[in-house]
Amino acid sequence: MKPAKLSRADEGGAVKCLACAHGCVIAEGRPGRCGVRRNVEGELQSLVYGLPAAVALDPIEKKPLYHFLPSSTALSLGTFGCNFTCTFCQNYELSQARNLNDQLSRLSCTSPEAVVQLALRERASSIACTYNEPAVWAEYALDIAVIAREAGLRTVFVSNGFYSHELLDAALPLVDAFNIDLKSFSDGFYHRVAGGRLQPVLDAIRAIHEAGVWEEVTSLIIPGLNDSEDEVRAMAHFVASVDPEVPWHVSRFFPMYHMLDRPVTPSATIDRAVQIGREEGLLYVYSGNLAGQDEVSDTLCPNCGATVIERHGYAVTARTGLTCPACGKRLKGVER
Repeated sequence: MKPAKLSRADEGGAVKCLACAHGCVIAEGRPGRCGVRRNVEGELQSLVYGLPAAVALDPIEKKPLYHFLPSSTALSLGTFGCNFTCTFCQNYELSQARNLNDQLSRLSCTSPEAVVQLALRERASSIACTYNEPAVWAEYALDIAVIAREAGLRTVFVSNGFYSHELLDAALPLVDAFNIDLKSFSDGFYHRVAGGRLQPVLDAIRAIHEAGVWEEVTSLIIPGLNDSEDEVRAMAHFVASVDPEVPWHVSRFFPMYHMLDRPVTPSATIDRAVQIGREEGLLYVYSGNLAGQDEVSDTLCPNCGATVIERHGYAVTARTGLTCPACGKRLKGVER
């Protein structure tokens, strides 16, 4: 355990967690909603600091980030816990794990310095905080980000965006790119299905953009829950209102965890979501999880339509940086 800096003392020996928009007030000996931040003798402790439960090398496109260091490799890591309880979570073994003493006792401590050294040895260009929600292990993630920047590496958060103002203030100067899940445009969906609220996510998406930090947005399209034309259009309209050049990834749902009663999203639904995104003015709309079934994954020049980055799945098969080879337009994004 290590003290969780994003916190403050509250009345009666309780502590208030400042890592996310829940703002849990945690009594002595109790964890927060995420399961991995606990009040120990009046001090909030992170149970997962230095204890990654999953580490892998991934193409940056898998995050998905299509306009950030294209065709580079990210050292990806995650811990346990999440501030959401999504019934369809694809990484539920990590995010929804609770009563973690046995699992944590089997993990080896990996300091932020060791994470950065591993990334350098593997010739990664960035370190991605992913697999579970980075907000619940923010102190570890941000300590990594400080050392990564000193070593010339970038840091990425793949996140639900349910942030506190305090976390945003701490993260925006240190994190180089975000992919934020916009799960729905319905507060009811967030309450019923994810255990959160919509507005903090919208606020975070706007704050990241206003800070000048690169971001892309992902929406998982689930049959019967968030796939109506009105809702898809509302999500696309919001992203476009932030900036038409924010890339929007619309992904196919597969039954998972507690949501096994829904069918796989029809490819036609994803195709329509891509079309709606373009109708709402978004310049870069991508489809995912279609297993090669005509995914919209190439980056096209919004000025002349030429292919700037060609992809097959997560693999970049041809690219000319982020500058159009036909008309010379510079596309928004971050290059190596």
